[in-house]
Amino acid sequence: MNCVFCQNYEISQMRKGRCVNGEELANEFLKLQKRGAHNINLVTGCIYVPQIVGSLKLAKAKGLTLPVVYNSSGYEKVETLQMFSAYVDVYLPDLKYYYDELAKDLSGISNYFEVATKAIKEMERQVGSPKFDENEMIQKGLIIRHLVLPNHLQNTKQVLKWIRKNVNPNVYVSIMAQYFPAYRALEREDINRKLTKEEYEEVLDFVEKYGFQNGYFQTLEENEKQYVPNWEKNKKICQKACQDEKNML
Repeated sequence: MNCVFCQNYEISQMRKGRCVNGEELANEFLKLQKRGAHNINLVTGCIYVPQIVGSLKLAKAKGLTLPVVYNSSGYEKVETLQMFSAYVDVYLPDLKYYYDELAKDLSGISNYFEVATKAIKEMERQVGSPKFDENEMIQKGLIIRHLVLPNHLQNTKQVLKWIRKNVNPNVYVSIMAQYFPAYRALEREDINRKLTKEEYEEVLDFVEKYGFQNGYFQTLEENEKQYVPNWEKNKKICQKACQDEKNML
C-alpha cells in the first residue's frame, strides 16, 4: 500500500532500513527475547512472509518462546496468512477503509475492503478471541485496529458496523485517534489536520451505541509526532550495534 498519510513513510516508501538474511533475523528475535521483550512484533511483513517463516522456524528451534504478533495493514491474501498458521499467535490488522474509492484515493488500492475483510476472517479462524496472561499481556488472538481520519467519519462508522456484524462479539477493537498529517497528506485539504474533539467523541458515541464489548481507545494528544521514530538515528544505532557484535566475535 502507498498511503499518502503514512507516518512511517521513510521506511515504507523511501527504503530507509537495514537488510538482513534469514539467520540474522532469527538471531534478532532471540536477542529481543533475551532483553525481556513481551512479543515478536512483525510490522507490515507481507512481502517477506516466506523468509519470515524460515526465520521463525530457525528461532523456535533455538529456543524462541515469545508470542509472535503479525502487525498488518489488513491487505493480505488468505493464502499468505495460511503460511503463518503455525507461527503467528496474535494478529493485529488494520481495517482502514469501507469505501473502495477512499482506499484508492488515499492508499492506491482499489479492492481493499473485500481483501481485508476476507483476511480478517481468516485471522479470526486461526487464533480466535484474545487470551491474556496474568499480567494482562496478550498471548493469542485477534485485535482489529481502525485509524479515524478527519472528515471521513462515515467510513469509520461503516467499518465498525461490519466488525460488529461479522466478527465474534468478544473481539477487541482498537480505535486510534493518533492521526496527524504526514508525508503527502500535508498537500491535501481534506486530511491536512488532526481530528477534532467533536469528531472523536462522535466515533466513541457510535462505538457505545453498537455495543462493542472489548476494546481500546486513545486520547487526543498534542504531540503525536514524538511517537514516530527517528529512522536515521535508529539506523546508526543498529549499525553501531552490529559492528560491536562483530568486534566481540
